[in-house]
Amino acid sequence: MNENQPLLQVQNLKKYFQTPSGTLHAVDDVTFDLYTGKTLGVVGESGCGKSTMGRAILRLQEPTAGKVLFDGVDVTACDKRELKKLREQMQIIFQDPFASINPRMTVSQTIMEPLIIQNKIDKHDRTGLEKKALEIMDLVGLAPRLVNSYPHELDGGRRQRIGIGRALALNPKFIVCDEPVSALDVSIQAQILNLMQDVQKQMGLTYLFITHDLSVVKHFSDEILVMYLGQMVEKCGAKQLFAKPMHPYTQALLSAIPVPDPHVRMQKIPLKGELSSPINPPVGCRFAKRCPYACEACSEAAVPLRELEPGHFVACIKAGELPV
Repeated sequence: MNENQPLLQVQNLKKYFQTPSGTLHAVDDVTFDLYTGKTLGVVGESGCGKSTMGRAILRLQEPTAGKVLFDGVDVTACDKRELKKLREQMQIIFQDPFASINPRMTVSQTIMEPLIIQNKIDKHDRTGLEKKALEIMDLVGLAPRLVNSYPHELDGGRRQRIGIGRALALNPKFIVCDEPVSALDVSIQAQILNLMQDVQKQMGLTYLFITHDLSVVKHFSDEILVMYLGQMVEKCGAKQLFAKPMHPYTQALLSAIPVPDPHVRMQKIPLKGELSSPINPPVGCRFAKRCPYACEACSEAAVPLRELEPGHFVACIKAGELPV
């Protein structure tokens, strides 16, 4: 693979669902590139399409339209056999470590399962499987004595370490991290995030990191993609986004981050108006009804993503003119 070529290319990705009320636009025309060893953070309110986008990229949910190129291979055009082979390189860490793990499997069985499915180690080679399981357990910080433990016997942090271990078992290149720490206590969150950064450096992993926690995404990501009702509204470097957010939605989102200083007064940007429906959405900016700077032109036509500064893309007709 060419080093200058993105590992992951998402092109005009769409995922729609048919409902009794109409077509729900969960993910609508999302495009971005992600390079090897980098982390792209994806943020936005609940229901904006973050998790659906991650699942569509992996084809855990079939995309409605668009392309996903992984290492030059069109994921959306693969048949089942080809897709199974790609699963070795593209993995996912789910949000709920308990719901995503088979409660009838021990720690070692959970980690060994992908190795057996992909025929990496013969299922009858118990010694080889157990040796590999112990290697992965050591990598993710699980004590060897837990090898025969069941999920219900462990706390949330250890269960999430099992999920991470399962994702790492096949030595992948790319992992979708679907809010991997949101269900954990704050002290445990830090441990899991440090673990994920350590294995990223050790294995050269590439992450798509989906989260609600803006403080986490600032320090964990190289770039950040902001989504609103299925669409990209802003994308740039993490430091650049926090230093100079250009989209009104991003500005409001960042203004809500708590400041751990009682002497500093927060300057929150209140959002008024109705939340647009993702079902049969109208033409134009979907944030217009809540935007303090909206004008008539915002609702007349689709707003394209523009590169206003090097590497800084914004979908707002007034971006660059607004106060920052």
